Amino acid sequence: MTENLINVDGVELWTEEFGDPDHPPVLLVMGSMSQGVLWPEEFVGRLVAGGRRVIRYDHRDTGRSGTVDFDANPYTWLDIKDDVLRVLDAYGLESAHLVGHSAGGLLGQLVAVERPERVRTLTVIGSSPLGGHEGEVLMRALTGQPQPEGSLPPPTPEFTAFYTEAIQSPPPASRGEQIDRMIAEARVLNGTALPFDEDAERRLAERVFERARDLAAVVNHRRAAAANPGFEPEGVLGRVEAPTLVIEGTHEPAKPGHGALIAAAIPGAELLMVRDMGHMLPAQVRDEVADAILRHTAEPTA
Repeated sequence: MTENLINVDGVELWTEEFGDPDHPPVLLVMGSMSQGVLWPEEFVGRLVAGGRRVIRYDHRDTGRSGTVDFDANPYTWLDIKDDVLRVLDAYGLESAHLVGHSAGGLLGQLVAVERPERVRTLTVIGSSPLGGHEGEVLMRALTGQPQPEGSLPPPTPEFTAFYTEAIQSPPPASRGEQIDRMIAEARVLNGTALPFDEDAERRLAERVFERARDLAAVVNHRRAAAANPGFEPEGVLGRVEAPTLVIEGTHEPAKPGHGALIAAAIPGAELLMVRDMGHMLPAQVRDEVADAILRHTAEPTA
């Protein structure tokens, strides 16, 4: 394992590399406002043991990556998408297998559309289809507005209730309150089928808290979305050339049913529904998801 703080085009990104540099590269792209360490160590280790070179990174304004004064230096989600390419460039990779979770899966779809030569295969986990404007669906759910006909399926009532209350509540005033909020959020994202490991989530939340340069900077991802709400092109998923694996849990609380829509829109895409999984990757499903990715990213040997 090697940590690197890269600086490309003035963007400072914390990255971490695992495995043999000669093995096929897999770039893990986490979701909005999320640090790269949310990719579980055991999950990463299984990919490495399966013969992959794995790279994960902190998005800008998360974890150990650089933070900005958004008012002075605003950016959009198109810039966050370009950070995917910046990481590839910093490691000298012309292409890689992209694995994106949640909004990271959306970024992966966009890169696959715009820069197909950079994407060997695409895997999206717990994500929404590019051009579906999932953010608008979420805001309507949180504000109690009806969903127009033909829009994406809304999040579950439990998800909506938690985030509605969170928006209306004051920010956590202490380290303990912040960590408790993270654990409560993880409990909702876990879904309703699998047991929730609170001790493990507390350890992860403490790590996320301690390694953040500025924990409050993650709100800049929301500001980036608001700065260019129409960044998602519509009707373009049919142009994805990379072999695509779409993974969704049967108890997905945030984007239920969105995986099937992605798989239907991308030619030849495979849909894997993981029994009892929610939005994240708890211990009970990590091996199944990692093994599916290993099969999907297998490359012919010389």
